[in-house]
Amino acid sequence: MIQIILGDKGSGKTKRLIDLVNESLKNEHGDIIFIDDDKRYMYDLRHEIRFVDASEYPVGHKCATTEMLGFLCGMLSVNFDISLIAMDAFMKLVRTPLDSPEMEAFFQALEGLSQAHHCKFLISVSASADAVPEFVKKYTI
Repeated sequence: MIQIILGDKGSGKTKRLIDLVNESLKNEHGDIIFIDDDKRYMYDLRHEIRFVDASEYPVGHKCATTEMLGFLCGMLSVNFDISLIAMDAFMKLVRTPLDSPEMEAFFQALEGLSQAHHCKFLISVSASADAVPEFVKKYTI
């Protein structure tokens, strides 16, 4: 399952994402990963949640969808217990236009990963609901 939190900059997406991830500890039975583009929100998450600062890795800032997909596949391949991966600042991490064919292929691959590995993805995207393509709208919460 993929869920996307949409909103313009400053609309409270990150706060909502952090609240949902912290709350998910009550329901998730596996490991929870939170990926961000810096360490700013590291201490807002409960200690049981694995925080990943993507800027410490070659995928941090300005990566393509294929690089991010490889990064996520690497996480899932070494830890079969991951049940939720949350990504904040998605558009900063994956510098690809939301309406591009590459992004649509990324979400199709992400959906396949979710089903194959029983892992949920929770993503915050800086965009207004009326400005996103149809393939993104079906994931919005």
